[in-house]
Amino acid sequence: MKSTKIVFMGSPAFSIPSLEALIQNFSVVGVVTQPDKPAGRGKELKSPPIKEIAQQHGLNLIQPRKLSDEGVFDVLKGWDPDVIIVVAFGQILRKNVLELPKYGCVNIHGSLLPRWRGAAPIQTAILHGDETTG
Repeated sequence: MKSTKIVFMGSPAFSIPSLEALIQNFSVVGVVTQPDKPAGRGKELKSPPIKEIAQQHGLNLIQPRKLSDEGVFDVLKGWDPDVIIVVAFGQILRKNVLELPKYGCVNIHGSLLPRWRGAAPIQTAILHGDETTG
């Protein structure tokens, strides 16, 4: 399966186990994550956790403000992915991105959609007493 080319899109620590599993089993040709952002009292730039993992593994990495920014689609197209895996990425994938990979795009979500959508699906499931989640 190492010949299957994967582009991974994700940002927070929640998405790290998925990226690491893909790295072990597939050819991850590129990673897309959110831009570094000011954080903490000193407002120092902080990288998304996925950026650190991608750099540790020497993976191609881009951090566009928006997927629709100039040149971003050209980079994705150049990576020629068979599939795009999305985990807590935080941006909407437009039609051109959704149609790019041969096998489409797969979204891994923390809840059983559509029950708990949004930014905190696991916390919401716990608050509502759900015994299982995504």
